[in-house]
Amino acid sequence: MSPSGAEVLRQIKSRIDEVDPSTVREQLGNGATVIDVREDEEWSTGHIPGATHVPKSFLESRIEGTAPDRSEHVILYCQSGNRSAWAARTLIEDLGYENVESMTGGITLWKDRGYDVEQPRTLTAEQRERYSRHLLLPEVGSQGQQKLLDAKVLLLGAGGLGSPTALYLAAAGVGTLGIVDDDEVDLSNLQRQVIHTSDRIGTPKVDSAQETITALNPDVNVEKYAVRLGPENIMDILPGWDIVVDGLDNFPTRYLLNDASVRLRIPVVSAAILGFEGQLSVFKPYDGPCYRCLFPVPPPAELAPSCGANGVLGVLPGTMGMLQATEVVKLILDAGDPLIGRLLMYDALAARTTEVKVRRDPDCEICSRDPEEIDDDELGVFPDYEAFCAGAH
Repeated sequence: MSPSGAEVLRQIKSRIDEVDPSTVREQLGNGATVIDVREDEEWSTGHIPGATHVPKSFLESRIEGTAPDRSEHVILYCQSGNRSAWAARTLIEDLGYENVESMTGGITLWKDRGYDVEQPRTLTAEQRERYSRHLLLPEVGSQGQQKLLDAKVLLLGAGGLGSPTALYLAAAGVGTLGIVDDDEVDLSNLQRQVIHTSDRIGTPKVDSAQETITALNPDVNVEKYAVRLGPENIMDILPGWDIVVDGLDNFPTRYLLNDASVRLRIPVVSAAILGFEGQLSVFKPYDGPCYRCLFPVPPPAELAPSCGANGVLGVLPGTMGMLQATEVVKLILDAGDPLIGRLLMYDALAARTTEVKVRRDPDCEICSRDPEEIDDDELGVFPDYEAFCAGAH
């Protein structure tokens, strides 16, 4: 005769360690990794503060993302303490975890004791459908999607690079996109600036971009700045944004952006394109080099002509813009290995990428300074970058 379900569960619990909710409460914030193994709809009814959500059905495939060290202290809980016991057995006997406990009574006993419960924000039914492929990814899930919806990303330019970046960030559900561009849509833009359409020629690019973004994803709030970025307005525009996407096409403004973003500690995802070649890097203040570490002085004009002078393959900004969008998402999710301290170069004709290490310059006049040394009066004071770039040659 086969053992009953209750007998099997009793045997499972005899092979694992169980812990009382009072002990779990005492250990919160003291090194233990607390994992809720319930399903999404249960998690949304409330969870232990500081807990991470890894549904039991995805435990084996996702646990390493939450608890990569098999010797760390892991506490599992569910609704009543039964599923977490099964999950603990799996971690110990199948995956080799050494210090795993199951919380007795689950979240039900936790609530009965009157302990604090955190009520998560939940996605609407429409959002769960829209972002369903994200929710399947362990690196994203519902918590990661909420991070995307809460994020604020500023795009400098709604042109060749800004167009695909804006489209993919909007599709991904980045909740607030800012767009800085003082130009109007021109027929010559449409070969590469895919966020605009023929019937919008003569329309301000910020308005055209907003119309496309809203049609693609009404979740996204668009903030428009129909101005040219300069030293007189950059400190009014940049503060409050989580990440800046650099789609600029001139060196003076890029140096201005670098110096302001370092002072404000805002990471910049920067790309450049010309002809059949593109470059991409992430400048995260004080975690890696800044733009001046890579280019202490601008290259001669003959080595860095503009796209307007030398042309650009129409699909190239799409390639580089999508890579920019990918780096932005990684920064928001704190996932993967962003291009901090690395310069990625792409040759479209050869279908080849090359990567170069970039290190912080200990003598860099911008990022080598302790940020605490920069006072409020100095924050908005910038040199003449036009003269700096002209004088470099």
